[in-house]
Amino acid sequence: ILGAVCGAHYVRQVAPAYGIPVFVHSDHCAKKLLPWFDGMLESDEAFFAKHGEPLFSSHMLDLSEEPDAENIEICAKYLKRMAPMKLILEMEIGITGGVEDGVDNSGVSKEKLYSTPEDVFAVYQGLQPISERFMIAAAFGNVHGVYKAGNVKLRPELLEEFQNYAAEKTGISKPYFFVFHGGSGSEKHEIATALG
Repeated sequence: ILGAVCGAHYVRQVAPAYGIPVFVHSDHCAKKLLPWFDGMLESDEAFFAKHGEPLFSSHMLDLSEEPDAENIEICAKYLKRMAPMKLILEMEIGITGGVEDGVDNSGVSKEKLYSTPEDVFAVYQGLQPISERFMIAAAFGNVHGVYKAGNVKLRPELLEEFQNYAAEKTGISKPYFFVFHGGSGSEKHEIATALG
């Protein structure tokens, strides 16, 4: 916790010397690391009490190893705590292949690497009533690591399909904020399609 908090303070202290805005983000907090997440939120709350803004800009909960309902439930619990500070939550739904942060998904079946429109909409239904300040890292064949061309089948067009599905359900054009997570190797036109 201390290292993350010190890093956030350092970035905030140094950024003005360069005249640049900064975005301080914590990444990939699995369920077993929730005490770390709680510690960062305590620091956000203390900083917010003094300065009117949180120490970090956003945090990511990566609960993709958990059942979807539990993932969304835990994210909702934390988003309620984050919302008064206008903190952004990034959450991951679906499995990202490969190995990262001690999580090995290299042996999962390929169909598990793709979220469905229903998966993503369930996230929206669970989080949107709390705050609009959340981003979804939906699975579209994403794999952590570097792979030879052709070994990974990315389908970034799924993100556009997810947007269209939600638009039909809500009447809102492009209601999701997506993270193009693990999309290295995607062509410019594929990214443009995903963005709609």
